Amino acid sequence: MVTAAHAVPQVGHWPGFADMPQVFATAMMIGFMEQTCIQALRPYLTDSQRTVGTRVDMNHVAATAVGMKVVAQVELVEVKGKSLTFKVRCSDDAGLIGEGMHQRAIIDVQRFQERLASRAAAV
Repeated sequence: MVTAAHAVPQVGHWPGFADMPQVFATAMMIGFMEQTCIQALRPYLTDSQRTVGTRVDMNHVAATAVGMKVVAQVELVEVKGKSLTFKVRCSDDAGLIGEGMHQRAIIDVQRFQERLASRAAAV
């Protein structure tokens, strides 16, 4: 269910968003599609694995008002090693609002955290 917290004026603290229409934010739609992919993959990963987003190619084609229900549909269409490609689609009560492709990579959490710490220490 889209709430005011999912609407453009509430996303982040950037001043350009403050006076925008009260509609489902593109960033929130993409996050919702990512969350759907994450949840779909969870049963197939080990306890030490997660996935991270590596590419997003989305079209946001229609506005969604606060109070409307949103549904995401994801389909895993390609697996290349640890890279996963999804076809994604998002609809509200009135129909299609967004669609595109999303890629995720399977990671080992501990190794990922070690590489992240090394990268941060290099700064």
